Amino acid sequence: MVFVDHVNEFPDGGSRVVTAGGKDVAVFRVGDEFFAIDDRCPHAGASLSGGPVEDGVVTCPWHYWRFRLCDGTWADNPRIKTGAYRVRVVDGAVYVDVPG
Repeated sequence: MVFVDHVNEFPDGGSRVVTAGGKDVAVFRVGDEFFAIDDRCPHAGASLSGGPVEDGVVTCPWHYWRFRLCDGTWADNPRIKTGAYRVRVVDGAVYVDVPG
């Protein structure tokens, strides 16, 4: 598991990028929930952490592809996915579990 930040340093609607398992992973806070997906959009490589989040979906800032935070699925075509990872909160610290 990779440490991301402390819960109280992570604003609602905020995101952070951590490098884990050789890749950049975007971690999002939505209310009291945390989600982690690959930071790079599979379409053209834009950073998803900079995109707006609405109703549990992040929109790529370059070409507006939309990905569900819960599982990395492209909201407009479920055959396309980006990596999604488990996030844990332990004693007020946020960790992401990225294999490899």
